[in-house]
Amino acid sequence: MTLKETLASLKAMANEKMFAQNVKHGAGKNQFGVKLGDIRTLGNKIKSNHDLALELWKTENIDARLLATLIIQPKKLSVQELGELVNSIAFVQEAEWFNAYVLKDHPQKETVREKWMNSKNPWTARAGWSLTSGRVAREPEGLDIVKLLDRIESEMAVAPLEVQWTMNSALAQIGIHFPKHRRRAIDIGESLGIYRDYPVSKGCTSPFAPIWIKEMVSRNADKVS
Repeated sequence: MTLKETLASLKAMANEKMFAQNVKHGAGKNQFGVKLGDIRTLGNKIKSNHDLALELWKTENIDARLLATLIIQPKKLSVQELGELVNSIAFVQEAEWFNAYVLKDHPQKETVREKWMNSKNPWTARAGWSLTSGRVAREPEGLDIVKLLDRIESEMAVAPLEVQWTMNSALAQIGIHFPKHRRRAIDIGESLGIYRDYPVSKGCTSPFAPIWIKEMVSRNADKVS
């Protein structure tokens, strides 16, 4: 598919309610308002198309960028290109899909993780903390957990909202995977109170770190028993 054809396909799936929902959550007007499931369906149809993905990203259209994250080939991106992409993010759903489908699979993600955690660009810092949260959960060897907890305790309350989300995830992952540090992680969450009153749908786990940690530890204990 060409860029023109792809944009036409996205436009044909425009949904007014989705458009309004995106705006409510901070999106601009450069979008069609396509449901996420419909974007995934189109991505499955196109499969992998790196060049088209880069063209879609350059449009700055939200739906086009979300589609781009599904069809891009992360390994073809240089570290510089990866940084340029993350620096241009302007909407939370873009950040979520970029981190999940592009950044997580990049072979040089560890070379940018700590640098990005210290970035003044909130979306870049969010990505850095997202990588750190993932590493705490899957590859914690070599991480200074005490230092991470110190940073979270002193910085999360004043961090941009975009960054708080993945810092909080790192805090929860530490509490879940490190029994030695669990009490401190819970205490930090209680003290900061971030996401304490976050609305949660029935059947979902609260992002409030103390609840999140206790719920996941309980689930893991049930699996073992």
